[in-house]
Amino acid sequence: MSVNKISYQNIIGQLNNKATLVAVSKIKPVEDILALYQLGQKDFGENYVQELVDKQAKLPTDIQWHFIGHLQTNKVKYIAPFVHLIHGVDSLKLLKEINKQAAKCNRVIQCLLQVHIAQESTKFGFSFQELQTLIIDEALNNVQISGLMGMASLTDDTNKIQEEFSQLKSLFDTLKTKYPNFKTLSMGMSDDYKIALAAGSNMIRIGSLLFGKRIYT
Repeated sequence: MSVNKISYQNIIGQLNNKATLVAVSKIKPVEDILALYQLGQKDFGENYVQELVDKQAKLPTDIQWHFIGHLQTNKVKYIAPFVHLIHGVDSLKLLKEINKQAAKCNRVIQCLLQVHIAQESTKFGFSFQELQTLIIDEALNNVQISGLMGMASLTDDTNKIQEEFSQLKSLFDTLKTKYPNFKTLSMGMSDDYKIALAAGSNMIRIGSLLFGKRIYT
């Protein structure tokens, strides 16, 4: 078991009830998730649909599962019955599919619109321009647009990261007037969460600081 309890308590202390910690548990065993759950952690994030489905079936029902990876439309149906929040909605097509599958489950699923703020072309998301002109069909009754999510550039330049997070916070504040349920700004991970919090993030996604480095096979 590789849960860092000291790091967990330290991060929780920094949040001071002003932000939500999503513990990123991808490729980590059920035992590690349970160890953190027993310390009081209820929000966990997964990147892979099948892994999320498997873990959800084995773990306590009051865990709030966040899907934080790139979600394909044909996989939405598998997590629609239980997912708490989908972080990476990067197209209207995906939003409509989430709505369709949520309706089948008689649920309203909370979603965050992913914004492309980083320089890397590998990142997904809407551009700033797209979001400011985006028209969300009001017939989508089974999704709730709850805010924005973004990932900063992978760089050691803290000024650059700070600038990207500040731009996203500014966009968030602008769009709050358009979407009444806007409340969540998900930005910041293990390497840059302190910068994100300072810029106004109220949800951070942390994995390696809690569970240790991942070993992919």
